[in-house]
Amino acid sequence: MTTENSFHAAPVEPIGDADNALNVTVEDQAEESAALIDETNVEAAIAADFSEEDAALDAEKAGLAIGEETQEELSAADVDKDDLSSKTKQELVELFESLLATEPVQILRKSVEAIKIAFYKLHRAEVDAARRNFEAEAGEGAEFVPQVDALEVKLKDLFKLYRTRRDEYISNLDSIKEENLKVKLAIIEELKELVNSDEALNSTFAKFRELQQRWKDTGLVPQQKVKDVWETYNLHVENFYNFIKINKELRDLDLKKNYEQKIQLCEQAEALITEPSIVEAFHKLQKLHDEWRETGPVANEYKEVLWERFKTASSRINKQHQEYFDAIKQEQMKNLELKSELCAKTEALADHPYSSRKEWNKASERLIEIQKIWRTIGFAPKKDNTRIYERFRAACDRFFEAKRKFYEGVKSEMEHNLQLKQEICEAAEALQNSEDWKHATEELIALQAKWKQVGAVSRRYADQVWKRFRAACDNFFERKAKHFASIEDEHEVNLQKKLALIEQMHAADIKAGGYDMIKDFQRRWSEIGYVPIKQKDAVQKKYKEAVDAMFAVLRGSERDRSMNRFKERLQGMKSGAEKRMRSERERLYNKVRQMEQDIALLENNIGFFSKSKNADAMIADIRDKIAKAKQELQLTIEKINLIDSYSSEGGDSKE
Repeated sequence: MTTENSFHAAPVEPIGDADNALNVTVEDQAEESAALIDETNVEAAIAADFSEEDAALDAEKAGLAIGEETQEELSAADVDKDDLSSKTKQELVELFESLLATEPVQILRKSVEAIKIAFYKLHRAEVDAARRNFEAEAGEGAEFVPQVDALEVKLKDLFKLYRTRRDEYISNLDSIKEENLKVKLAIIEELKELVNSDEALNSTFAKFRELQQRWKDTGLVPQQKVKDVWETYNLHVENFYNFIKINKELRDLDLKKNYEQKIQLCEQAEALITEPSIVEAFHKLQKLHDEWRETGPVANEYKEVLWERFKTASSRINKQHQEYFDAIKQEQMKNLELKSELCAKTEALADHPYSSRKEWNKASERLIEIQKIWRTIGFAPKKDNTRIYERFRAACDRFFEAKRKFYEGVKSEMEHNLQLKQEICEAAEALQNSEDWKHATEELIALQAKWKQVGAVSRRYADQVWKRFRAACDNFFERKAKHFASIEDEHEVNLQKKLALIEQMHAADIKAGGYDMIKDFQRRWSEIGYVPIKQKDAVQKKYKEAVDAMFAVLRGSERDRSMNRFKERLQGMKSGAEKRMRSERERLYNKVRQMEQDIALLENNIGFFSKSKNADAMIADIRDKIAKAKQELQLTIEKINLIDSYSSEGGDSKE
């Protein structure tokens, strides 16, 4: 497809300087291309990935907020978010439904949070894609209304069920704990009665074991009662061991068993110091404390020692846990400060008045950099995290809304540019049948220059209006080419003249004629007119080779003279001037290094230019410079070798 960046006249050699058609290059059209790109990206998406934050906000707006975490939810296991990222919306909803049916509501919070974020990331992507398709089909101004998502409706229903169960659990939690307290107090009373029981030893001890199991199976009690009720229970357990009429062997066996269990608990608590996750270590420690309380007494001589050992290990874990959360709190406060600074910078960008596409593009690049930095900063404190993100996102949205309005103004400018370019097309079409070749060519060149000065038009019309203008220009230059085809005989005569001149150049004694002879040949060549276009490149190549050969002969003789002069200089230095000779060698050596760097740079530049259009002439010039530089480099190296040979001869003579 022909594009405006390949603007050229028909392939005919021009007659006179004014008979040149302009070539509208990529560089000339850069501003227009930039405008077309910006027009299609007025409402560009934010560069950094804020999908999780946006999904969280979408979920919150949809009414899927949960509330503060309970102690049981804090101790629940984390969810593998990477595993959720590969699931579809249907699979996420099915997973949610399965968890509600099989798991206790108090351990589901982290799973539910992860599921809703993963779901709304997919949901937002689908809605955004649907909006883009709608706007592409309906055009600007039409209001987009997303379709009802049946899976979102089901997710909301499941969430409502989850929240109802969770609220019921939390509201009943206090009464459940009170009931548990009554059960445990009743167990303590039964322990008291065991001491005075007249039952057989085996049945009494079996009753004691059954009470211990019931104690373990009973849930939490109110926090303020935990210590007292446990101490009371533990006291009566010890009383049972101290006062019940059982044989010493059975009692010692049970005490030994409890001792071994508490030793294991101590070891497990001490091992937690190496646990990679401090939070996980803390949660495991709480479970160990529950097991410690549920384990029976040990012999009095081990009681304090074991408790001190277990308490020491617990203190270390608790200290680590406290320090960990203190550090997190400090880091989150620092993150809040950093994010507040980024918000201020983004708000400054959003509030600044920009007057050109260049300024808007520069500001957009700056905002994208700010967004990338934002993504590298961790969470702010929980109570501030959503607020600071909403502030940042609002500033970003305000910036892009202002940019969109700016480009609405650009749109009207593009409509004006379209009118101007249509007028240029009409003028070109009026000239396309002209036979005043010189005047019409000049007028078309002027129209092409004017075309370049007119700004961008909408992408919808850019190709159409360009093809119209290009067709008028091509029609004229094709007619012009046919007209000048009649002078082909003259061009053939010129070809023979140029070939004959090349033969003379090959036969000339250039050493005798020198550079003046070359200049004369060049003058005579330029005085000969145009040749047939098909032979133009070939004859020009032969001419260049002949000129290069003549210059090579002269450079060769110049090289010999230069070396002879250098030898004479060295002969003058040999007698007692070793320092001068070393200095000369050092100068030449540095020159070699510099020339090698220059050659490498030129060769590297060829690689860059080879990727550009219309760079053949520039590449040829650089290759010529490289060839000359390499010749000079070789001559300089020979001079260094000559110095070395003279120095070697001088050394031998001294020996």
